[in-house]
Amino acid sequence: MNTGVETSLIDSIDRDVAILERDGVAGRKRGFTAEWADRLRDDMMTAFWDAIQRPGGAIGRGPRRWYVELHPEALTGFVDLVTHPWITGMAERVLGADYQIVEIGFDMPVQGARNQPWHRDFPSTVETYRDHRITSLAFNLTGVDVTPDMGPFEVAPGTQWDDGLDWKGGMFPDRAVWPRFEAKAVRKYPQRGDISCRSALTVHRGTTHLSPISRPVLVLGIDAPGAGHSAFHDMMVTQHFHDALPASVHKHLVCRVVEELIPITQKHDIEGLLMATE
Repeated sequence: MNTGVETSLIDSIDRDVAILERDGVAGRKRGFTAEWADRLRDDMMTAFWDAIQRPGGAIGRGPRRWYVELHPEALTGFVDLVTHPWITGMAERVLGADYQIVEIGFDMPVQGARNQPWHRDFPSTVETYRDHRITSLAFNLTGVDVTPDMGPFEVAPGTQWDDGLDWKGGMFPDRAVWPRFEAKAVRKYPQRGDISCRSALTVHRGTTHLSPISRPVLVLGIDAPGAGHSAFHDMMVTQHFHDALPASVHKHLVCRVVEELIPITQKHDIEGLLMATE
């Protein structure tokens, strides 16, 4: 792997897992070089302009905000990403040795995006809210150095353990309880090369984006066996690409091997994000 950085930081995984379990989100500064992140941004922008032109290619996640799923082959650094020792170490420690890579995509807010409603990405399960076991992780990498006018990601630490049983769809808490999340809220300002790891159940939202600079952020979704989120996605790779992947990636990648890639029609539409909150 060629990340351009020392990988001995894996020694901090014990600490980062403890932070994740406490806050629902943890981070690794400078996991990749800025140059690697610049290539990632180029790949995401290319994919966005392709996806936005076809039905089902880019799903709305609020005004002036979209989500796009990717073929692994669309990322020049895909193998770097899924073999990075902090990512694999966090996944194995939290989800188990047989963790499953089920999703690769990116969020794209642009100028004019508004505050999203507070939400989580899917309903919680008894394993999480009762047993405090995280069964799914989202790793995020920014394509730009985030500034306050770029609609930074906002998270309410510790809310990954909320059961959400009385929330709409198990995902959207009633507006009456939003002050609780706002009191906890932390805005994140990652720089190119940083990696974050979060439970998708930690309550969060994207915020108002005033900058003319778009803020693409990669999402790598990884499940514990049986979590079931692969049903929302349809990752595919060509035989040639599959054959060239390291055996350690074969073990974890949940995908179809096809003769020819076809455009992705997305399945994971979150209807509650389509309206602005203010």
